[in-house]
Amino acid sequence: MKSTREQVNIIDAYQQLGSFRAAGQLCGVSDLTVKRVVERQRAGGPWRRPPRTVAKNTDPVRAVIEAKVRATDGRISAKRLGPQVKAAGYAGSARNLRRAVARAKADWRHHRRTYRPWIPTPGEYLVFDWTPVDNQLQMFCAVLCWSRYRFVRFAPTQRLEITLGMLAECFEELGGVPAKALTDRMSCLKAGVVANQVVPQADYLRFAVHFGFQPDFCEAADPESKGAVEHLCGYAQRDLVVPAEGFATPGQGNQAAREWDLEVNSRVHAETQAVPQARLEQERAWVRPLPSLRPPLRRGELRKGDRLQTVRFASARYSVPAQLVGQPVEVRVDTQEVVIEQGGREVVRHRLAGPGEAAILDQHYPGHTRRPVRAVRPRTSTEVTFLGLGPAAERFLRAAAAAGTSRLAGELAQIVVLEASWGREALIGALERATRFRRFRAEDL
Repeated sequence: MKSTREQVNIIDAYQQLGSFRAAGQLCGVSDLTVKRVVERQRAGGPWRRPPRTVAKNTDPVRAVIEAKVRATDGRISAKRLGPQVKAAGYAGSARNLRRAVARAKADWRHHRRTYRPWIPTPGEYLVFDWTPVDNQLQMFCAVLCWSRYRFVRFAPTQRLEITLGMLAECFEELGGVPAKALTDRMSCLKAGVVANQVVPQADYLRFAVHFGFQPDFCEAADPESKGAVEHLCGYAQRDLVVPAEGFATPGQGNQAAREWDLEVNSRVHAETQAVPQARLEQERAWVRPLPSLRPPLRRGELRKGDRLQTVRFASARYSVPAQLVGQPVEVRVDTQEVVIEQGGREVVRHRLAGPGEAAILDQHYPGHTRRPVRAVRPRTSTEVTFLGLGPAAERFLRAAAAAGTSRLAGELAQIVVLEASWGREALIGALERATRFRRFRAEDL
């Protein structure tokens, strides 16, 4: 394909000479090339031919590739995407797939989410969140946005009262209360969502009113809207030294967390190029003062497991595992459930029972799940022979007795004799039918 300058020279030579052959000899090209360039110029077309559109074997699965790149924010590799596109019908080479994924990622980078830097105001925002450490402990993280002061603690669960206790402890360490507290839509803090507006849980709202801050919730499924604390969660998981076997108790973890807080808050922050502890002293001039009294956070009542493997709470009984018999436990109410704990760890949850009722779980009584029944004890030879017919005879006897059959002992004696005439199998079948239709006399069989 000739360049634009060469095509201009060819057109100029043709206009001067008026011959395709002469213009071609002057420019060193064939007369066909001159004709093609001149006709394209007369038609008003571009100097260059448009690139040919070549169908690729990745086109049928392009939608699958683009959707996966978009869902993973451009992080998925062609190797991981291979099984999915093959299941969607792709039969090409791995090299073509890598090229298609690279093109999809390049397009995604041009259309991905962009951000405007957020400049926090002193005393405005505290951002907090939970992150799991292992199967035993959860880590509470909070950041005071302007000073970048960091607060980390450990707890066994993310329950409402524990979360509020962590916030209260954080406010005391900060020496004041910010204007707003931002977090994600954790279930323990929200009562519902209406038209994308989060309704705070009543206890959380009372707590916020008492301390004097405004609860705020970020968008659903959008951790980037609270990136400051998300970064702290990852940083603490990487930098805070956790023993290989984990912390034995939350208290041991909290001691290590306090030492880590002192260390990181005394170092120069990479973003602000200032020491968070020093900036906190300045920010305290803008935060609100702590209330004179901390709100009483609800705690459970102490109970002891009795010989029935139950604890009594609010005039109702709740079952506990056998190992808690004689052991002290803590019982509290969580919405419509009763939670039983020991040593700060949840043992079991029950539905809230009314006074005089009992909430019993079968797994607390292995081997005693069936309702008790009165045992059948044959005393006479006739009873022994009749019950020797098997379970069908026992069911017949129980049903006949419950129905109030008169002269039942005599009827059993006549039924036993029928085995000699009709055989054992036929007699058992007749007993089953008689039990089903509630006919308990020998003549009915």
